Amino acid sequence: MKIGELSRKSGVSVRMLRYYESRGLLTPGRTPSGYRDYDASDLDTLERIRLLGSAGMTLSTIREFLPCALDRRHAFEPCDELKLKLRGQIDALDDRRRRLSESRDLLVSLLDAFEASTPS
Repeated sequence: MKIGELSRKSGVSVRMLRYYESRGLLTPGRTPSGYRDYDASDLDTLERIRLLGSAGMTLSTIREFLPCALDRRHAFEPCDELKLKLRGQIDALDDRRRRLSESRDLLVSLLDAFEASTPS
C-alpha cells in the first residue's frame, strides 16, 4: 500500500510516517517506480510504536524494542538489555512523578500563604 493509504488506515500523518522511516522505525519496500510500498506488518509496527510511545518511551528506545516484538501481539521477547531499559524508564518516571509532586506541594503552600494573607 502507498503512504497515503497507510496514513488513512493507521491515523498517522504522512509526515510522521516519513519521520518514522527517517528514524529507522519503518522500512517500507519500494515499487519499481520508487514509491514507498507498505504492507500489513507496517500497521502492526505502528500499533507497537503507539503502545510504547504512550508508555513514555523515546523513539530511539522504541527502535530498540521493535525487533523484539512477537508476531502480531503486543508482546515482546524478554532479553536482559531490554529489561534494563524498562527498569530505566520506570525509574525515570518515578523520578519525574516525585519532582511533580514536590512542585505541586510547593504551589499548594504558596496558594495557602496567599489566601491566608488576603483579608476576607
